[in-house]
Amino acid sequence: MNNSADRLLYQGHGSLRITTAGGKVIYIDPYEGDGYDKAADLILVTHSHSDHTAVNLIGKRNPDCRVITYKEALEGGTHHRFDFDYVTVEAVEAGYNRNHNVKECVGYILTLQDGITLYVSGDTSRTPQMARLARRNIDYALFCCDGVYNMDTDEAVRCAALVGAKHNIPYHMAPGKLFDKDRAGKFDAPNRLIIADGEEIELNK
Repeated sequence: MNNSADRLLYQGHGSLRITTAGGKVIYIDPYEGDGYDKAADLILVTHSHSDHTAVNLIGKRNPDCRVITYKEALEGGTHHRFDFDYVTVEAVEAGYNRNHNVKECVGYILTLQDGITLYVSGDTSRTPQMARLARRNIDYALFCCDGVYNMDTDEAVRCAALVGAKHNIPYHMAPGKLFDKDRAGKFDAPNRLIIADGEEIELNK
């Protein structure tokens, strides 16, 4: 694998690690799985449920490591943007189901230094904002699809059609599982990209 490329490690469930081409490390919703050994530069948390907030797993943090949770992302009741020299992070809507309040949950759009964009849905059902995200020409979009606490695969496929990303990835597939092959297979979105837990991919425009 090219160490000078941006890389995405799917740690399982809703947990992700992004390593930028410049060596910066971003964790999103740490919970379980492997790959918490790299020193963090940025930690993002979408909401308060315990399967998204295990930041204690990240023992190594660089001196200027920043932790951004839904609280900072939604401060004052509006969705905020955070600019770093290696990534821009924009909070977007998440929630809209009985388990997740839109006022206490966010998703994130990350724009890396080389222009690659990722949309991480967080725990959610369809949001009004998703249709507007199509204008962003997102490269990679990750959609939760557990069908228990969030939308199921059918709704996630419809959401993927709204967002229109170049690559659509199912994640957060089943309570208590890092990965569910059967459910991933039911995520029949266009440009589907299935990543198993522990798998790392290179990100490209």
